[in-house]
Amino acid sequence: MSDDGQRETGHERVPSRQRRRFPGISSRAYEHPADRSALVALRKLSGFDTVFKALSGLLPERSLRLLFLSDSVRVSERQFQHLHDMLLDACYILDLEKVPPMYVNQDPQPNAMCIGLDEPIIVVTTGLVELLDEEEMRAVVGHEVGHALSGHSVYRTILLFLTSLALKVAWIPLGNFAIMAIITALREWFRKSELSADRAGLLVGQDVQASMRGLMKIAGGNHLHEMNVDAFLEQAEEYESGGDLRDSVLKILNVLPRSHPFATIRAAELKKWAESRDFQRIMDGHYARRDEDKDTSVGDSFRETAASYASDVKASKDPLMKLVTDLAGGAGDLGGRVRRGFDGFRSPPPAQEGPTDAPPQEG
Repeated sequence: MSDDGQRETGHERVPSRQRRRFPGISSRAYEHPADRSALVALRKLSGFDTVFKALSGLLPERSLRLLFLSDSVRVSERQFQHLHDMLLDACYILDLEKVPPMYVNQDPQPNAMCIGLDEPIIVVTTGLVELLDEEEMRAVVGHEVGHALSGHSVYRTILLFLTSLALKVAWIPLGNFAIMAIITALREWFRKSELSADRAGLLVGQDVQASMRGLMKIAGGNHLHEMNVDAFLEQAEEYESGGDLRDSVLKILNVLPRSHPFATIRAAELKKWAESRDFQRIMDGHYARRDEDKDTSVGDSFRETAASYASDVKASKDPLMKLVTDLAGGAGDLGGRVRRGFDGFRSPPPAQEGPTDAPPQEG
């Protein structure tokens, strides 16, 4: 896509307010630190592209392309024109030169994805198209274009392939264990990449309320008159801070098999980023540029990631994260606090007479 009349026309056709554009923006500008450090490290690996081109022969990418071409509707000026305009607009705002093909797939489940090793493909389901209004959908299209700009489609395709492979070799104990270890690590990275793409969606739509509504609808369906964004965000606060150590462990177990963070958490994370200085700097035109990507330090990226995780743990209201913070700070009686935190897994101990700071004794 070039700065010519065609692009201008595509941008002007969108019946919406004027939005800021980010010429030459690097995906590093909006990527979550954990996502960014992984991508920087992979891009720096010598021969990385060669390995994945060789691997592409084993992956069903060509089959997927043919499947969508033959059994879905390709978005264009003649089909789903409003989505076509949104796609051109998103690529224009994020300065993605090559517009990825986009397909609408018949599926009542609201979903969207960006896959492909050589070139990204964007797929949205009819369930999602019917669920969201124009501005909410614009954020979703921007989300998927953000995936394409970051190169996430490569790793998403590999994750889909490995998940399928794990099912086929499930009867081989060690083989399945090795594959599942890789899948678990990829899922943790991919959950962070979803937070990055949510930020890209906000940069495209530039309407935080629309982004919030879209996430809320994905969680609760097309009943907007029955829902409230503030109440939805309060759920995220309750989820993060409520419960005890048992709940902290259950949260981890619940999220491990997922490729996406929970909708309330995504909404809370996006709102926090929208109110941050980083977002405002991007909106003011101060952001990382693509032509600087080659000079990015892997070490600096990993240090930023470590600092981000440390900050998240310190600020977290989750009981387990509080315990980790106290442990790092050298707090006393941690063993007793851990035992008390997990008391719910056992029968309640007998009541003790008189005040005491000692943990309950086990019989």
